[in-house]
Amino acid sequence: MTQDTDYMQTEKTATLILDDGTVFRGFSFGCEKEVTGEVVFNTAMTGYPESLTDPSYAGQLMVLTYPLVGNYGVPPRTFDADGIATFMESEKIHADAIIVSDYSHEYSHWNAVGSLGSWLKEEGIPGIYGIDTRALTKKLREHGVMMGKIVIGDAKTDLTNFGQYGNVNYVDKVSCKEVIIYGEGEGKKRVVLVDCGVKHNIIRCLLKRNVTVIRVPWDYDFNTLEYDGLFISNGPGDPDTCDAAVQNIRKALSGDKPICGICMGNQLLAKAGGASIYKLKYGHRSHNQPVRMVGTEKCFITSQNHGYAVDNDTLSADWEPLFINMNDGTNEGIRHKTKPFFSSQFHPEACSGPTDTEFMFDKFVELL
Repeated sequence: MTQDTDYMQTEKTATLILDDGTVFRGFSFGCEKEVTGEVVFNTAMTGYPESLTDPSYAGQLMVLTYPLVGNYGVPPRTFDADGIATFMESEKIHADAIIVSDYSHEYSHWNAVGSLGSWLKEEGIPGIYGIDTRALTKKLREHGVMMGKIVIGDAKTDLTNFGQYGNVNYVDKVSCKEVIIYGEGEGKKRVVLVDCGVKHNIIRCLLKRNVTVIRVPWDYDFNTLEYDGLFISNGPGDPDTCDAAVQNIRKALSGDKPICGICMGNQLLAKAGGASIYKLKYGHRSHNQPVRMVGTEKCFITSQNHGYAVDNDTLSADWEPLFINMNDGTNEGIRHKTKPFFSSQFHPEACSGPTDTEFMFDKFVELL
């Protein structure tokens, strides 16, 4: 077993304050700074390195419902020749904080190089443990997600300002700033990847299917490029803040090149097709969301991370739902009735999570 050396020191108290005045007290095990964000919960039992580095968590304070966190440490932050993270989902932590019930100061794993607490401190991310995450999650389920603030020690804070989440274009904050090409000259087909906050495993899944990936910023007009297919990534925040991407996707819909979207990509594709988006009460963030493929009895267990959904009732006559969530009946994907356009609200690339639906990548590449 390897021990977190900071455990020997006296830890500072830390407090989570929700914007309705509810207070949860615990202890700090990450960076000791005040932070404000949208408080959301994730029911996955493993995968905190992948979740923390998922850009879709930008602007959020992530509550993990699984009680024990940190017991397997964190893997090395290494990258391949293309700059793709070996064991993470991006170059850095994107969640603004992590909130857990019981933090394990000792960790043991063949691939671990450090503790979760030390990693959080290196990247300037607060962490709280000793919180009653069960009570916190029940509150978020009943009330819906809400803004919250983490305060370290006895520091005074402004209890009238909890910031905003929906009005911020988080996609712009996490998207690449210039065009990046992966597998140049190696892939038989060229795929434009609209980076709304892409997880690196989406890039891995495309590259292993022998395509060249052209990663472009979220608001880049890719219609001027030569490509065989369009892929729209996941990302954080409200899709209504991404009108530039919607306009570019709408231009692509006039053609016949295959288009696939994941998560935020599902919502932006739907908006480009004329549908509306609404915010879920507390979102879907877990590894065990059951979805059914419409028109079949096939059900898949999926990994998800989203707070918004497509309104099925607003889909135009050219579009139809592709998947439906078996828990609450919400949209989990759409498809065009005549053209090769389709998407999923869940993550077929998972990482972390089940890989039952990776066939979505096979289908997309077959259509190129």
